[in-house]
Amino acid sequence: MTELSVRGLTKDFGSVRAVHDLTFDVPGGKVTGFLGPNGAGKTTTLRMALGLVRPTSGEALIGGRRYDELSRPRSVVGALLEATSFHPGRRARDHLRILAQPAGVSAGRVEEMLELVGLTEAADRRVGGYSLGMRQRLGLASALLGDPDVLILDEPANGLDPAGIAWLRDLLRAQAKEGHAILVSSHVLSEVAQTVEQVVIVHEGRLRFAGALDDLGADSLEIAFLNLTSSQ
Repeated sequence: MTELSVRGLTKDFGSVRAVHDLTFDVPGGKVTGFLGPNGAGKTTTLRMALGLVRPTSGEALIGGRRYDELSRPRSVVGALLEATSFHPGRRARDHLRILAQPAGVSAGRVEEMLELVGLTEAADRRVGGYSLGMRQRLGLASALLGDPDVLILDEPANGLDPAGIAWLRDLLRAQAKEGHAILVSSHVLSEVAQTVEQVVIVHEGRLRFAGALDDLGADSLEIAFLNLTSSQ
């Protein structure tokens, strides 16, 4: 199974160290929660893993390779970082078709993903008229389009109602059962505690815990997370 491996990852922005020597693994077949308060360095870490930000030192490897070394990246890793990056005048179906062409993804796969995320009936509406929850669903369809081995999702439950959050949990569990490695970033413990099997906790760019959720227990995890947020 393909996995995401982070080794000694560090990022400085001028005199500010946003990420400090992070090391952890996201194995295939599991959902891993990437937890920490806002400003903990989570998004910077994800952007380094996806080749969008150059590390100061260390590396993030997807199946043993850096993102820029992947010959067909959409078939290896899918990502949802922002649900606001769509062209507002473009229809959802057209957005996925544009992504599908260079990735060698069939039109049938586009329709399959629209159905999977519940957007078939809204597929010909312009994205500018979508709610945040609908844009999140389109972002998930984009991430899943190439049937990637690794999924990297930043706050994927944003904008989803309770039914949508339950749907997302089922989707992530199903993907994990198929062998995918899934990293879900969140600053809200309750959004991931019922879904993940292991957790990575960061605070001020530093690793505070990496391991199985059961090793902490729900009560201990909540205490640890509250301690992190209250120390800001």
